[in-house]
Amino acid sequence: MAVCARLCGVGQSRSCRRRQRNNQQDQGSDSDMDEEEGEQIVGQRKNETGGRGGPGGVVATAGPSDAREYGSGHFNRGCRDPTPSTGPPHPESLVDLPPELLVEIFSVLPGTALPNVALVCRKFRQILNTETIWRKRCMEEFGMNEDLRKMEAGGVSSQDLYVKLLHPYRHILGLWQPDIGPYGGLLNVVVDGLFIIGWMYLPPHDPRVEDPMRRRPLFRIHLLDCKKATVECMYGHRGPHKGDIQTVKKDEFSTKCNQTDYHRMPGGRQEEFRTWLEEEWGRTLEEIFHEHMQELILMKFIYTSQYDNCLTYRRIYLPPTMPSDLLKPGLFKGTYGSHGLEIVMLSFHGTSARATKLTGDPNVPAGQLTLDVDLSQPVTLPELEQQRKIEELSRIVMRIHDEVQREAEQQASGASATARCAAEGACGGSSGAEAAEGDQDAASDSCQSGPAGSSHSTDPLPFVLPLGVMARNEVYPRSCRKCFYGTGLIAGHGFTSPERTPGLFVLFDEDRFGFIWLELKSFSLYSRLTDHLDHAHAPSMERFEAMLRNMQSWTS
Repeated sequence: MAVCARLCGVGQSRSCRRRQRNNQQDQGSDSDMDEEEGEQIVGQRKNETGGRGGPGGVVATAGPSDAREYGSGHFNRGCRDPTPSTGPPHPESLVDLPPELLVEIFSVLPGTALPNVALVCRKFRQILNTETIWRKRCMEEFGMNEDLRKMEAGGVSSQDLYVKLLHPYRHILGLWQPDIGPYGGLLNVVVDGLFIIGWMYLPPHDPRVEDPMRRRPLFRIHLLDCKKATVECMYGHRGPHKGDIQTVKKDEFSTKCNQTDYHRMPGGRQEEFRTWLEEEWGRTLEEIFHEHMQELILMKFIYTSQYDNCLTYRRIYLPPTMPSDLLKPGLFKGTYGSHGLEIVMLSFHGTSARATKLTGDPNVPAGQLTLDVDLSQPVTLPELEQQRKIEELSRIVMRIHDEVQREAEQQASGASATARCAAEGACGGSSGAEAAEGDQDAASDSCQSGPAGSSHSTDPLPFVLPLGVMARNEVYPRSCRKCFYGTGLIAGHGFTSPERTPGLFVLFDEDRFGFIWLELKSFSLYSRLTDHLDHAHAPSMERFEAMLRNMQSWTS
């Protein structure tokens, strides 16, 4: 223990000094503890001839005048053990543990608790300077591994990395939606090597919906100067430059570029537009023949470039997964006609599947509920030849749509009748309430007894788009698992006159689904975003639903 204490740099412990005094005495003589060092002793009784106690643990709290023995743990009233102990004493607190054991204990504590541990005593504070502790915290809390060795070789300690970079900026890790008017976006802030980087996720070039996502860095934070964390803006084409990050409030932060001249290009706005267009759409303006599409593209460039990477971000979560979900919820890329590819979030709420826009357009902005699917209303597809007729598909979907509308009206009238009877208090007993409940039960039964068909079938069914339905991607699956009635949100420019229009939700497989917009005679294909996203899962379903409500209010 004396050696352990010297390793800590805090001097010999009291127990070590006491054992040195005991060892200097004759081994056959009895030794008593100093009266001023009275403390609790944990011992174990031994069976002795003529003794009164059996085997078992004894705890004796000694006072100044108590007769005690320290060593073998033997405690008798009538005699003393002539053989002194040579084993170490039992530790009475964490302070008495050897440093190597304390390092192991402190390594499993969360990093947020270590500053309080350092306040306990000088010994703990000195042990917390051990790199092993902070290296393990960086690895377990932020997923760092081999990069730590390279960093330490470069003169930056794991403790500095944790205390000055990872811990202060831990609250911005995860998924965020930038406030860029109707366009929105998806930002993923991650620990990337020795940096914290904010990656803006961009959909693939239209219409290649099944291609992987593209990424563009917007900012980074590093500790290369070993003194304090440095924030750099990565927007533009002239390399990193000075930036700033401010935490506005919980689940919200802002970025600011301090050198916006780095965003400018020698050729002026025309060169900036051509470069942006190639990055955003993968083509030149001359290759886009649709005049309305050209206008939409130019409008987006003018609107988004005015921010100069000075943006406010709000936290978003991935939806929780439930065993009853039709497929795994998550993020999907979808085709939206002239607006190109957009990112939606698919989530499940009882008998409803909802797709919320993370990126949007001037007609239906980000944050709005683009698809609302009624999973209690499965649709049985006709034969393949009948599927090609838009009139036949419209007849099937509109019949269900009328039933849903009628049931909603019945439930609304039943609820109002119940409220009216309760207010008047004179409904002839419970007949009014029973009638209202009967209407609601009938509506519920009607929902459950809708077209069953393929609702429980897992065999692939043949599928083809009706003639006259436009699809941005000509390559779409020719078989599906299930189909359901749903509605899609459409609106005029500037989100004017929004309305929900009936359509058909088609589940192709675990990673793809589609939606036929009957009124628009258009088809959207959605493909799962497969990137691994850390620090993004919702703590609870309540928090996730509250986030969805907030998203809709941001753009409403």
